Amino acid sequence: MTATGTGTGPGPAAGTGIRMTAPAPGWSITADVVVVGSGVAGLTAALRCAAAGRRTVVVTKARLDDGSTRWAQGGIAAAIGDGDTPEQHLADTLVAGAGLCDETAVRTLVTEGPDAVHRLIGTGARFDTAPGSDEIALTREGGHHRRRIAHAGGDATGAEISRALVEAVRAAGLRTIENALVLDLLTDAEGRTAGVTLHVMGEGQHDGVGAVHAPAVVLATGGMGQVFSATTNPAVSTGDGVALALRAGAEVSDLEFVQFHPTVLYLGPEAEGQQPLISEAVRGEGAHLVDADGTRFMVGRHELAELAPRDIVAKEIMRQAHEQGVEHMYLDGRHFGAQMWETRFPTILAACRSHGIDPVTEPIPVAPAAHYASGGVRTDLRGRTTVPGLYACGEVACTGVHGANRLASNSLLEGLVFAERIAADIAGTPAPQAPADGARPAPEPAPSAPRTALPLLAPEARTAVQRIMTAGAGVLRSAESLARAAAELDRLHREATVAGGPAAVPPAGGEPAGAAATGSGARPADRKAPEPGVEAWEATNLLCVARVLVAAAQRRAETRGCHWREDHPDRDDVSWRRHFRITLDADRALTLHTTATAEFPPTATS
Repeated sequence: MTATGTGTGPGPAAGTGIRMTAPAPGWSITADVVVVGSGVAGLTAALRCAAAGRRTVVVTKARLDDGSTRWAQGGIAAAIGDGDTPEQHLADTLVAGAGLCDETAVRTLVTEGPDAVHRLIGTGARFDTAPGSDEIALTREGGHHRRRIAHAGGDATGAEISRALVEAVRAAGLRTIENALVLDLLTDAEGRTAGVTLHVMGEGQHDGVGAVHAPAVVLATGGMGQVFSATTNPAVSTGDGVALALRAGAEVSDLEFVQFHPTVLYLGPEAEGQQPLISEAVRGEGAHLVDADGTRFMVGRHELAELAPRDIVAKEIMRQAHEQGVEHMYLDGRHFGAQMWETRFPTILAACRSHGIDPVTEPIPVAPAAHYASGGVRTDLRGRTTVPGLYACGEVACTGVHGANRLASNSLLEGLVFAERIAADIAGTPAPQAPADGARPAPEPAPSAPRTALPLLAPEARTAVQRIMTAGAGVLRSAESLARAAAELDRLHREATVAGGPAAVPPAGGEPAGAAATGSGARPADRKAPEPGVEAWEATNLLCVARVLVAAAQRRAETRGCHWREDHPDRDDVSWRRHFRITLDADRALTLHTTATAEFPPTATS
């Protein structure tokens, strides 16, 4: 059930009392800052915090170089070319965001972006240069009126940025914990951040559930693309940061605006999981979108044709496919020739050929797939969330930059700029007097009300969540499809509740939180709860973010940006040029407040 309201909404976050069902921490370390995630946002924040003298620990779900940044093909957008200006970049971003961008946040991004890119180069990132020149080679992507996209390795920009930052982190000797799934935020008696609990998968210095005690936590956990059956996101993108923030009492916003990349390699109707991306830069270099007859259907549909903003291109591909009774369209780059494919797009060429398609001699079958979450944990311009001491940056955050639709290649820049701002904010506060490792401070004094262990979703239900979301809340949405999705997600939610408890969370060092409870909250003997573990935790996080996304999509009765309602095909600025601020209640119901205007109110920590 979702409660709704208008106006200013909730005050400072007080926490929900909900914690993931998990064993009590068996080990702990201390730091000044813990950064969760190792993409461009996380590693930039970690490097800057460490340079400011803060003891920094990086926690990442896989290896340091295995996050979403590595998969970014197109590049990083910044007004660094001749004749380009931050004002022009601002204008293109505002148009793409369809009336919901925070203009102050966008202006911050585009004005600080060029210097941030040059600092990234100083860190060691090497971008492609124009032939016979030291000038950075720039290309165009959808929604941009100028060439302002810097790329590396042709179509391996993210991999190069990740390489440079990982090397810098290792050279700086930062403490890292790899293969670790973050579970919950720790807080003190006043509700301030005190660290995180996490589970380390596999052997290493630490194993199993533990804690990192720190007065500042930076969420840079990436996206939630795995909530859909087909996505460009890696398997680790299960919405862990958004789900953690909700359990901690933080606000999330704009989750209904999931960008479906228009040109993802179509591998058939049954394809699931991570799908190969065909970068927007391919269209930026002149490839054409065509139907099976070779007709360029984007010509005349938008002034930029194939380079229209992504939401428009995705909608036109879907519309054309539906009209013709087919599943996909084609991207034709045969006129590039073999040499250009091999030098400019070697990664894409190899991916296509591995699936039996040769872009040099045939058009590439493409269809939209879930790509990027424009919304996330709400922050201010310093990356501060509504929970004191908790920061967020990168795809997990909602800074207000993207509005209803992210402009191509603004994501890496946003992670870079706002990570630097977070580090500056942390560095500007007095350094905490944290105890040395081994001294275990009590991060959470006994709360006034019992804490509740979150009932876990069975690992096999992950596929059910993905199929529900793809069918009911994908590119095309309606009141009927969203109501069906909401009902099916609520069924999974109820079944998990019946099987799982609720069970009281014991104090640190007590019995595991997954132990059977007694009394009125005891789980029935005929229904076994899933064992705590990575797969169950991921499925539970996916269900959480899916419920929020569907609730917001149901509420937004209009079409705007990458939110497309078939039953409300027009944009309605009078009623819906505003945001939703969503929180999780102690009973796990969602509360949705609507802002009075398109402006976000200050966060509680601003």
